[in-house]
Amino acid sequence: MQVILFDDKRWQQLLPLTFTRPIADLRIGIDTIREKWEALLPGDYAWLCEPYLSSKFQITYGNDNLYIYGGCIPDKNIIAALNNLKVNQALLKNGELIAVRSNEKYFSGMSLSEHVTALEKVEYTNTVISISRPWHLFQYNDVVLRADFERITAGKKSQDITANNTIIGNQIFVEPGARVEAAIINTTTGPVYIGNDAEIMEGAMIRGPFALGKHSTIKMGAKIYGATTIGPHCKVGGEVNNSVFQSYSNKAHDGFIGNSVIGSWCNMGADTNNSNLKNNYAEVKLWDYQTQKFIPTGLQFCGLIMGDHSKCGINTMFNTGTVVGVNANIFGDGFPRNFIPSYSWGGAAGFVTYKLTDAMTVAIEVMQRRSVQLSYADKKILTTVYELSEKYRKGQLIFIHR
Repeated sequence: MQVILFDDKRWQQLLPLTFTRPIADLRIGIDTIREKWEALLPGDYAWLCEPYLSSKFQITYGNDNLYIYGGCIPDKNIIAALNNLKVNQALLKNGELIAVRSNEKYFSGMSLSEHVTALEKVEYTNTVISISRPWHLFQYNDVVLRADFERITAGKKSQDITANNTIIGNQIFVEPGARVEAAIINTTTGPVYIGNDAEIMEGAMIRGPFALGKHSTIKMGAKIYGATTIGPHCKVGGEVNNSVFQSYSNKAHDGFIGNSVIGSWCNMGADTNNSNLKNNYAEVKLWDYQTQKFIPTGLQFCGLIMGDHSKCGINTMFNTGTVVGVNANIFGDGFPRNFIPSYSWGGAAGFVTYKLTDAMTVAIEVMQRRSVQLSYADKKILTTVYELSEKYRKGQLIFIHR
């Protein structure tokens, strides 16, 4: 069976994180959503996403295609429902499309939901975690991380760690090559997973649930509260609470990041902080690209959403519920606005356009430091994001206040 992870209108609701990737390429828990599906449902996998992303995330069809919404988190119940799904049936939950089984070749994830009207509908009766908003990644990270821990560590033996660590509880799993020295790790609040060749330095204090991706580093004296995920090839220090770092991003120094999602190839200067709670304890609103306005999140705690390749200088302060696009460069004193479009350069005093050529040069240099090449497909994607975000940069001044 050909399994195709599709994006629909919910892709727009997950911007700016999905400017550079399909929904299923987002990380929550320990691994990406696609990696969860591949582990639980055997098959050949492909993407059905925005046309400009398809040069990197390609589509392949078969005679029997199972289209699954890319933001759906798999578990045994939904796997069973999909295995029972027949050709020309659609699986829905409260009106939201979960999956379609068809021998048809659908070419646009945005229009896939329109084809459901001609199919037999099957209502999914169990609970399902469906990622359709950026804050869902940290909101549901606790339950997803716990399930990932059970799946990934089942039947495996953890590597031993030295006796100079203080381990509270026994829900810890250390992959080969990982190094942990003189750390305090509390697993009674949730499991702790440490990936291959990762490192937790001396004096770090961690409360689960927590996941540290392969080749990532927790710096000396860091304070990490669950549920937090640090993806592969990241360096993180200071204080972090209930946040998700995708991959290849650095917050290497002191400062607080809480209830946030940080994309890939981001870098935060020393003493970068975000607010995750309004002074009046009111519900946090967040910029929504689909409706072009700030919308209620239903959350009292919501911090920073940062797209790929964005950077901020030392002592940067982000207000509660700030959304930063792709390839933004933020610096200076004071609080910048709550919505910072992609390819913006500046801070509280104002922004100008971050030239595409300059941003691309920095991206190439940053990635080369990690022995990663910025591919032609990535360059095309970043160029398209620059073009798509131009309208926001032209009208930036109207987004200073909510």
